[in-house]
Formats: sequence, structure tokens, C-alpha cells
Amino acid sequence: MKRILQVAIFLLAFVPAMSFAQETTKTWPELKAFHAVMSATFHPAEEGNLAPIKERAGELFAAVRNWRAAEIPADFKKKETKETLISLEIKCGALQKAVEAHSPDADIKLLLTEAHNIFHKIVGECRRPAASETTH
Repeated sequence: MKRILQVAIFLLAFVPAMSFAQETTKTWPELKAFHAVMSATFHPAEEGNLAPIKERAGELFAAVRNWRAAEIPADFKKKETKETLISLEIKCGALQKAVEAHSPDADIKLLLTEAHNIFHKIVGECRRPAASETTH
């Protein structure tokens, strides 16, 4: 029961970021491409199925490299976004190496979860508040 409550709280914490991710993917194609691979690999891993990430770790790493090379849209904080994308690229590189080295599933799942959390930091904390969100 405690585990279910922890998962529910974790998921609710990311609802604003998830809804924003849907809006942003329309204007930042590299984010959309990364999100497609992340979503297709992370959600099965949550259920204990690591086959998708083991098959697509290289694709996830390539997607983050393309994303980091792309121009950062004006609605994101450039410095914070750039720094966080570098962290995400490093984490996805480590994930790919762990998969290639046939590391234990627990290590792969941890690296994927950490990459997922960094992704949500970008779509949540690194964006500039919309005019309607600022207070005077």
C-alpha cells in the first residue's frame, strides 16, 4: 500500500510537467522525438519490462544528442536548459553503456529513471513562465 501511495504522489508531482510537455512538443521537434523514445521505453520499465530500453538505448542516446544540438526555443531558459540537456546526454550515454555491458536490470532501470527525471526537469523547471503565470 505504501508503494502505491509513493507512486501516486510521484506521478501527481509531474502532472504539470506532463501537460506542458505535450504543448512544447508541438514547437520543439527534437523534444518530441526524444519524448517518443523515452515514453516507449520508460513506461514498460515501470512495469518491469526492460526489453524496450535494452533494444532502444542507442536510439535514446542519439535522440538526446540531436536534441542538445538543436536551437533552444525562446520559451526556455537557455542556460538552465543547455546545462540540463548536457546532464541528460551524459545520463543517456551511461544508460547505453550499461545496456551494452549487460549490467544488472536494477542498474539499467535506475539510470532510465534518472534520465526520465532529468527530462521532466527540462520540460518543467527550465521553461520560462508564460505571461499568464507571472504575478505582479
